Amino acid sequence: MWNNFGKQLYDNIIANDRWLMYLEGLGNTVIMTLCAAVIGIIIGMLVAICKVNAKESRNPLMKVLNVICDIYLTVIRGTPMMVQLLIFAWVIFTSVPISQLLWVGILAFGINSGAYAAEIIRSGIQAVNKGQMEAGRSLGMSKGLTMRKIILPQAVKNILPALGNEAITLLKETSISCYLAITDITYVATMIRSRTFSPVPLLTIAVIYLAIVMLMTFGLRKLERRLSKSER
Repeated sequence: MWNNFGKQLYDNIIANDRWLMYLEGLGNTVIMTLCAAVIGIIIGMLVAICKVNAKESRNPLMKVLNVICDIYLTVIRGTPMMVQLLIFAWVIFTSVPISQLLWVGILAFGINSGAYAAEIIRSGIQAVNKGQMEAGRSLGMSKGLTMRKIILPQAVKNILPALGNEAITLLKETSISCYLAITDITYVATMIRSRTFSPVPLLTIAVIYLAIVMLMTFGLRKLERRLSKSER
């Protein structure tokens, strides 16, 4: 392998404009990660708020919603991501053409991420002192407004590292979308490797994933430091 490593690099990255294939795959990977992360955070926030409010509410509707949330969390966290992805593609959305499977993957990853984000956000909300809610209500603010303006901003500061780790995990999990023939960067690497029989494509995407994770980690640390400064 190492004797002609330079030629392998050329054949697997430069030749036949294969670097454009890597770029296309990287673009789809980033799109899947970002869109799924947004969906996951929205679902996670709704589920977390529902579960927190259900403990103090006597409204039967809230109790029903709490049961639905518990079922959602149990099913999603209790089954493998790969199985969920295959069920979404080949059971729920069987009529979707292969060219549109990217959006099926985004939905599957987003719903999966939402279950983990929900528990992270719920723990962050519960970590905020209960006196904050009482203080907001004493100022004449509604419960919803107090949650949105006082509780959630403080909770986000506490859970930012955990949410960042979930985003990094989500990025790496998108690599299994290649099983649906979604043209992500892993699918591109395996396709090129099947033509050149070289390990270079796999090493290339490993470096790309590592670079993205390091960039995300750097950004999260910068954001954490900025938030800590504003807190002081």
